[in-house]
Amino acid sequence: MITYRIGNDLDLDVVIELYCASTLGERRPVGDRARMSAMLRNANLVVTAWEGEQLVGIARSVSDFSYCTYLSDLAVRVSHQRYGIGRELIRRTREEGGKALLILLAAPKAAEYYSRIGFEQHPRAWILQPDGELK
Repeated sequence: MITYRIGNDLDLDVVIELYCASTLGERRPVGDRARMSAMLRNANLVVTAWEGEQLVGIARSVSDFSYCTYLSDLAVRVSHQRYGIGRELIRRTREEGGKALLILLAAPKAAEYYSRIGFEQHPRAWILQPDGELK
């Protein structure tokens, strides 16, 4: 049975282990504990999925709870994918985020997933890398 919780007061090692078990660790700085800690601490909307005492999923977001919520990480253990956990994490994120627009950047392997569950692709999203030059 999967239970869901709200809040970012989580054991960092448990969170990092989940990222690695979900493949999101390939695109997140899991080897930089200080940065991962800051990412978790500064997220103001975190929904987690648990099977007993094991963390099996996380949706980590930054929200103003009014206009927009940026869903920066959605991770579900590979062993627990295709059971609706990701969809439920998103549903609960939307519920907690009020009437806010939900925005995300899809991981390459997950791009088709989001359109399948109802997200619309936006053609005008832009990013500036941390080391990118503002011209």
